[in-house]
Amino acid sequence: MKQTYKISGMTCNGCRGHVESTLSKVEGVTHATVDLVKAEAEIEMENHIPLEVFQNALQDDGGRYELMPYTASLKGTSETLENNFEHSEVKTEVDPPKLMTHTYHIHGMTCNGCRGHVETILNTVEGVSKATVDLKQAEAKIEMKQHIAIETFQKALKADGDTYTIHPEGIHKHEMPAKKSKPKDTGEGTYYCPMHCEGEKTYDAPGDCPVCGMDLVKEQSLKAPKTQYTCPMHPEVISDKLGDCPTCGMDLVPVKADVSEEDKTYKKLLNKLKIATVFTLPIFIIAMSEMINNNPLYDIMSLKSWNWVQFALSIPVVFYATWMFFERAYRSIKTWNLNMFTLIGIGASVAWLFSVFGLIFPDVIPDQFKTDTGTVHVYFEAATVILTLVLMGQVLEARAHSKTNNAIKELLKLAPNEAIRVVDGEEETIAIDDINLGDLLRVKPGGKIPVDGSVYEGESSIDESMITGEPIPVSKSEGDKVSSGTINGKQSFVMIAEKIGGDTLLSQIIEMVNTASRSQAPIQKLADKISGYFVPVVVGISILTFILWVIFGPDPKYAYAFVNAIAVLIIACPCALGLATPMSVMVGVGKGAQNGVLIKNAEALEKMDKIDVLIIDKTGTITEGKPSVEKVVSVSDGIDQNTVLQYIASINTMSEHPLAEATVKYAKEQKLSFLKATDFNSVSGKGVTAVIDGKHIAIGNAKMMEDATISVASDLEDAVSKEQKQGKTVSYISVNQVAVGFIVISDKIKSTSKKAIKALQESGIDVVMLSGDNQETATAVADELGLKHFKGGMLPQDKLSEVERYQNDGRKVAMAGDGVNDAPALAKSDVGIAMGTGTDVAIESAAITLVKGDLHGIVKARKLSENVMKNIKQNLFFALIYNSVGVPIAAGVLYPFFGILLSPMIAALAMSFSSVSVIANALRLKSAKID
Repeated sequence: MKQTYKISGMTCNGCRGHVESTLSKVEGVTHATVDLVKAEAEIEMENHIPLEVFQNALQDDGGRYELMPYTASLKGTSETLENNFEHSEVKTEVDPPKLMTHTYHIHGMTCNGCRGHVETILNTVEGVSKATVDLKQAEAKIEMKQHIAIETFQKALKADGDTYTIHPEGIHKHEMPAKKSKPKDTGEGTYYCPMHCEGEKTYDAPGDCPVCGMDLVKEQSLKAPKTQYTCPMHPEVISDKLGDCPTCGMDLVPVKADVSEEDKTYKKLLNKLKIATVFTLPIFIIAMSEMINNNPLYDIMSLKSWNWVQFALSIPVVFYATWMFFERAYRSIKTWNLNMFTLIGIGASVAWLFSVFGLIFPDVIPDQFKTDTGTVHVYFEAATVILTLVLMGQVLEARAHSKTNNAIKELLKLAPNEAIRVVDGEEETIAIDDINLGDLLRVKPGGKIPVDGSVYEGESSIDESMITGEPIPVSKSEGDKVSSGTINGKQSFVMIAEKIGGDTLLSQIIEMVNTASRSQAPIQKLADKISGYFVPVVVGISILTFILWVIFGPDPKYAYAFVNAIAVLIIACPCALGLATPMSVMVGVGKGAQNGVLIKNAEALEKMDKIDVLIIDKTGTITEGKPSVEKVVSVSDGIDQNTVLQYIASINTMSEHPLAEATVKYAKEQKLSFLKATDFNSVSGKGVTAVIDGKHIAIGNAKMMEDATISVASDLEDAVSKEQKQGKTVSYISVNQVAVGFIVISDKIKSTSKKAIKALQESGIDVVMLSGDNQETATAVADELGLKHFKGGMLPQDKLSEVERYQNDGRKVAMAGDGVNDAPALAKSDVGIAMGTGTDVAIESAAITLVKGDLHGIVKARKLSENVMKNIKQNLFFALIYNSVGVPIAAGVLYPFFGILLSPMIAALAMSFSSVSVIANALRLKSAKID
């Protein structure tokens, strides 16, 4: 049986997937599908499952979402998800009891996720019937049967972490003391395996990967190191602020930054390599001297005595410098996660133990392993040289690893450690951690912007190239947004802090890069599948090599068999195969971040290379997304032009659409007063309705007028059509079911759009424009851009249907958009691309985000994907060819034809450099051109 329910509390595609997963896990459910736009859940079940079971499952998951019976349709669709959920009440026949409603001011919210979280907390307070939070107005409307003291709500928010505060209506954030917000620091103390053996799993402490045995790599901290100061004369004096030494009065200077975790690992391995080399070199010289006629060393001591010297010299190498390899080998066998260190451990330990055994019990060893003088052939030099060369490979890898995430390190350097706060006209230098929301900060010429905010006073030009990848400075004046880490030009200005800590754009970019670097690309499944069989197969080949040399090899058969079997174990390198994909992904994601292309996961990077259809929205994607009102027209004798504008702007104060904001801004410029609007309703893709002074007013497109059965005069339609043919957006306005005028809004096409579309078309991608605007406006824009494929009048579900249509035809579809109405299509497409200037919901639903928000970023993303996939394929080819050729040569396949055998020491050198070669090839991506 199948049942449909209403879901409230979802704000993004991540919420949708989470709810779907939770409901699917309920016992008895065969399938659950959740629709984000409709806020519905369709559940298939074997037998009827009570509603309470699903409600309990969602409550146990944190109570963020609520499931209700589907007894009626929504009061109205919404342009934004917030409105959608606010109108998702269930209609019943019986009127509910009278409720009292209180309005409060909420402080501390910075995004739609905050809004949803606050709403959930308030709804869980006992006695609350319904709580609705408005992010833009920073208000909470709470319905309750009996009065609940504000202290109760304050206590609930404080218990959640004290991130948000609630106050009586009328007290706004600039009237209350600013509250310190601690920045996120998800990178601190977080380690991951460079081969991603367990997917995106991270570890809390340094060590070895339990699967492949490689050193765990520390994720770059999202928190820039805090600057401390010390006295040059008295280093024991440490201060968090600039000042004078309390002992000698000298100026304090910054403390030198501590060595990074990667450098510590590198230096530790380098020290061990030095020790291993010091002891291995004499062993190697002693062993190789046997090839010299009349060996002068034998004049000092006998061969047997020199063997004991080799044994003594090998102890520090085996039991100190490279002991970690044997520990990893033991763990790999114990857990049956066989890896490179399994092979090294077996090969080196067999060689070393055989030598020790032959040294102590020579009479037990077959004559095949003895010299003419009866001394057993020892392999201390093979064991120690192998281990030392592997250690050298680890040192080189450690150094190379530190370069793969240079992009994050460079981004971290952008964040300044200090800022200048302005309090009552006085300036003070403070640490970044001490900045509060609402603080006024002075940014001096050439200084870095400390946090995200907007210009409060003054103007300047800002270099945003480190975030957007665009070299031309951007002019900023009062009210314009500025981002942390960008660099001020030649003028000083004052900004107001609006996002701090982990909420800044820079922190979010770093977090996204960290997450994407740990993600696995689908192509890696091939390498993982091969790696699963790799070690057992190599061990089998090694045993077979020993047997075949014993049967068919020349004398001394056992010596040849022993050496070649070890060579097979040593030369095989599963790590080269395992590193092929993640190293390229890590460098590629970092490269993208430096050029304003943020990759959410490696899968998007791989899929972008296969895209052959790109669907783009018009407003905010092709155009600037900064619409302006050109003119307001009234065709009614009783309503003048200013009244039409007054009606439009008063209603649009309740909407978040860019076009609505343009009308409100225009009305303010005309110094018009705003009227009180009630019963506001937003119809996604069509328009809005409300009541002003008892008059029912509708604002929207032709579909809105048609659906509301509003009469539109033919001369009015002609006037509107004339404007639309010029590529302008026109909205009708009706009063009491009669169209009385229209407003014309233009939105300039971005300077990069035409060039970017042409470049994409030349690369073989069909570019399709789907616009919510009318067909005539869409035609005008398409003609200007040279677009063959386009459609106008598209609703969110229409865009979704178009994506599905192309996918059903076997096409790989990317969707680029910036609004809430684009979220369903973004989520459904093979690769969703969000404009960084768009809404939180669009960005959350997308796999790639373009910081600057223009189509040239898609060109960059495409070229980046092509370069990364090419690099991955090169790495996989090299790793597979290396092992396919190296293992047979080590087994001695060339000996019958050319008399060539591969020494285990040469095999160790080849194995060490195979992994380093893969990393070095990945690092070439840093110089790739994607502009």
